[in-house]
Amino acid sequence: MIPPQSAPAFLAAHGWEGADIRPLAGDASFRRYFRVHLGENTAVLMDAPPEHEDVGPFLSVAGHLLDRGFLPPRPLAVDRERGLLLLEDFGDHRVGPLLLREPEREEAIYEAAVDILAQLVSTPAPGDIPPYDEAAMAREVALFPEWYAPALDMNLDEEGYRAAWAEAWADVARDVAARPVLVLRDYHADNLMVLEGRRELGLLDFQDALAGHAAYDLVSLLQDARRDVAPDLEERMLARFVKAAGISDAARFRAHYEVLGAQRNTKILGIFTRLWKRDGKAHYLDFQPRVWGYLERNLAHPALIPIKAWFDANVPSDKRAAAWEGGER
Repeated sequence: MIPPQSAPAFLAAHGWEGADIRPLAGDASFRRYFRVHLGENTAVLMDAPPEHEDVGPFLSVAGHLLDRGFLPPRPLAVDRERGLLLLEDFGDHRVGPLLLREPEREEAIYEAAVDILAQLVSTPAPGDIPPYDEAAMAREVALFPEWYAPALDMNLDEEGYRAAWAEAWADVARDVAARPVLVLRDYHADNLMVLEGRRELGLLDFQDALAGHAAYDLVSLLQDARRDVAPDLEERMLARFVKAAGISDAARFRAHYEVLGAQRNTKILGIFTRLWKRDGKAHYLDFQPRVWGYLERNLAHPALIPIKAWFDANVPSDKRAAAWEGGER
């Protein structure tokens, strides 16, 4: 991975002249990351090509998080025209890989992650954050018929699909309209950092934040597409959140959690298929069986009766998790 040609000049202009630039990571978007070394000092360079990405939302949400006492990486230098950001370096201890090495830390780390969410939803979303409303949710679940269905040669009842979702999430939408909270949208183990000497976790990949429902980021965390979260851990963390966030109607909140889980997992099935078909990133298909497992659990909840009926009528078992297990595409 070669850094952008403009990077050395950008770094030199901000006190990092002659720094060594080493590849760090990429993600599902067009963003790329590099670690910058100058003597004993390090920082992270984000390359977000302006023709594909806008660093403005990242900076805006980072500012809101910092103002509220959370820990996103602090911006050290910005060139919006070239899509370059120099950020505080949080190190290498992402929660996902760390738990592969130290699984005994899982409970404590998830408790810390849940406590962050309880604090995050304690105040309304900032006024400049776009809404995560019915229209946004509908655009996302449309990725399933748009990408997933044709990849598996399925003909779907799309009118029934839209109607079923509208029925299932009507109560969720009322909650969002009444009191939207800041939803980071990709709050999962690979976007959380364990920081040396601190219980608080560092936050990554929040630039797509919206003003939505308090259960959404909890779903992202506890129904993680990239790692298995045991059902008993999920239950304990749900109970912890309900208590910490002062949720007055736990059963209603759980229904909303399952509806948003179904919405998110259906969206992810479409996104991962698109990453394969459009972007050549076939490794995302490895996650499809896990996502289907979560979705099947969501569909078992009574709040999802219309969605379950639609899936039962339109998506046979061999087009679900089984379509992605044990084969190459």
